[in-house]
Amino acid sequence: MVLATLGSWFRLPLGTWVVAAFQRMRSEQRSMASKAAELEMEINEHSLVIETLKDVDPTRKCFRLVGGVLVERTVKEVLPALGSNKEQISKIVESLNIQMQTKGRELTEYREKYNIRLVGEGEEGQGKSAATSNGGGSKGGAGVLVS
Repeated sequence: MVLATLGSWFRLPLGTWVVAAFQRMRSEQRSMASKAAELEMEINEHSLVIETLKDVDPTRKCFRLVGGVLVERTVKEVLPALGSNKEQISKIVESLNIQMQTKGRELTEYREKYNIRLVGEGEEGQGKSAATSNGGGSKGGAGVLVS
């Protein structure tokens, strides 16, 4: 039963494989972008807390969430840790941005290699692209239309 399903999967046209790989690459890029946005929000929250605690007495008690546990500390203990965490998060965001740029270049190269057009892109070539979407590959000017 499973072999029959796999056998039919391998008989799919090349265009199906190309589109699946392209969609996977786009999904990876989107997940990187959402993670970067989430981490940017974390940086903003850290900045807000740091600004708030700067004007507070250093011996004052404050509470910090560490690994899901609320821990009592003093402001002078928490401020350096917050600054350090903010810097580490910033480095991760920079790394993610570099990875997203690399993934974007890979997507562009992949689109050019297989002549992939997105829906609504290149109005004059849309009819031809839809007609040749089953062919796949860059041979003979065949293209793949991706929604």
